[in-house]
Amino acid sequence: MYDVVIIGAGVTGSAAARELSRYQAKVCVLEKEEDVCCGTSKANSGIVHAGFDAVPGTLMAKLNVQGNKMMEELSQELDFPFKKIGSLVVCTDEADRDRLSELYLRGVKNKVENLRIVEREELVKMEPNISDDAVCALYAPDAGVVCPFGLTIALAENAHVNGVEFYFRQEVEKIEKNGEVWRLWTRTGEEYKTKYIVNAAGVYADRFHNMVSRKKIHITPRKGEYILYDKEVGRHVTHTIFALPGAYGKGILVTPTVHGNLLSGPTAVDISDREGTDTTREGLAAVREKARITVKGIPAKKVITSFAGLRAHEDGHEFLIGEVKDAPGFIDCAGIESPGLTSAPAIGKMIAEILRNKLELKENIKFQKTRKGIQTTENMSLEERNVLIRENPAYGNIICRCEGISEGEILDAIHRPLGAKSLDGIKRRTRAGMGRCQAGFCAPKVMEILTHELSCPWEGVTKKGGNSKMVLGENDGKL
Repeated sequence: MYDVVIIGAGVTGSAAARELSRYQAKVCVLEKEEDVCCGTSKANSGIVHAGFDAVPGTLMAKLNVQGNKMMEELSQELDFPFKKIGSLVVCTDEADRDRLSELYLRGVKNKVENLRIVEREELVKMEPNISDDAVCALYAPDAGVVCPFGLTIALAENAHVNGVEFYFRQEVEKIEKNGEVWRLWTRTGEEYKTKYIVNAAGVYADRFHNMVSRKKIHITPRKGEYILYDKEVGRHVTHTIFALPGAYGKGILVTPTVHGNLLSGPTAVDISDREGTDTTREGLAAVREKARITVKGIPAKKVITSFAGLRAHEDGHEFLIGEVKDAPGFIDCAGIESPGLTSAPAIGKMIAEILRNKLELKENIKFQKTRKGIQTTENMSLEERNVLIRENPAYGNIICRCEGISEGEILDAIHRPLGAKSLDGIKRRTRAGMGRCQAGFCAPKVMEILTHELSCPWEGVTKKGGNSKMVLGENDGKL
C-alpha cells in the first residue's frame, strides 16, 4: 500500500517524485518503458524559457517563470548541465514590430525580468550570423539551455536515493477506486494500491484521466522534428534564436546546446500516433528552410543526426494540474507541453504541496538534497586526468572517441542509482554514441561492457529495452 503512485517517469513525474521525497511518504513511480526519460522528456529543444510567451494569468505563465528561477540552483544541487545563454526573438519585418512589442508587454505582465528590445545594430554585434532581414529582437538574458535527460535522470536518481521506488516495464492498463483506495493494474499483471495517484503520463495522460472522470480531456500528440549539427559549428549562434511565435507555438529555433552542438527545430504537426517519433523528408526540409529566416549560413554539411519528439497538447493549451473534482485522490499533471521542461521543477513542487496538505505529510529529516553526477574528464587538466586514471584505470580507456567517453564513465552509468540497462540508457547518461559517428564505432564495445556488467548474453543487449535487440543470434557459430 502506497501513499502516492506516480504514473510516468518523465521530467514532471521525476520532479514530483523528488519533491515528495522531502516528506515521510511511501511513494512509487510506474513507468511503461525500461528507463526514465523515454517519452516526451527525451526529445525536445532543451530550452529553459524566460517566460514571455505564455498567456498572462495561466499556469503555463506562472510555472514557467518559477521554473526558470529554480533551474540554476537545482543544477548545482543535482549536478546536471545548465547554461544561462539568453534568447532572442527576431523580427524580420518592420511591419511586425508591434507584435514583438506585444510579446515584450506580455513578458512584463508575466514578471519576466531583464527583458528589452534590441535594435539591428546591437543585434548584429550579439549575433553576427543573424539574418540580413533582421530588424530588431526581444532579448531575454535569463533564458538558458539544459540537458533534458540530464535533468530528468538527476531528479529521478535523487528521488530514488531518498526512498522513492521506481518500477519499469509497468504499463498501467486499468485504474479503479474501492472506498478510499485506488487500485492500478499493469500489463504484466501486477497490482498496486495507493491513497493518491499522480497522472504524469505525457501524451497518455488523457487516457488515465478519462478512466476516472466524467469530464473528459483530450491530448493530441504534436510532433516536432529537429536537426542536430556537429560541435564544430556549435558557436554559429551563441543565444537561442526564435522567430516570432505563430499559432502552433514558438516556431523553428536555432540554438547552441548545453553540450556544444547546434540544434534547429522543431516543426509542429498534430498526429494521432502517440509513438510517432519518425522523421520525414518534408519535416526536415521545413526545419532547414525556416531556420534560414532568422539565421544565415547554417552549414548543411555539418548535420550529424535528426530526431523527432512529441508534445502533449491539451485542447485548451494549458497545464492541467490538481485534484480531479469528481475523482478525489487523483491528481492530474496533464497537458505538459512547452514550456513544460522549464516548468518541471515548479510543477514538482506544486504537486508535492498538494499532497503534503492532503496527506498531512511530515518532513523527511534524512532528505539528501544533493546528488553527484557521473564524473567526466572533459573539463579536467592533464594532471587531474592522470591522477584519476591512476586511481581507476578504466577512465584511461576511451570507448566513445567522438565524445571522449571512457569506460569508467560507462561503468558508473550502469552501477549508479537507477542505472543504465541499454545502449540508449548509456547514451543519455554519458553521451557515448551521440557524436559524429552516432555510435557506429563505440556501440560494440558498449554492448560488451553491458554483457559483462549485467551478466547477460549478447542477445540480451537492447537499444532501448523490450524487443529492440542488437543481436538476434549466431552466424556460422560466431556472433
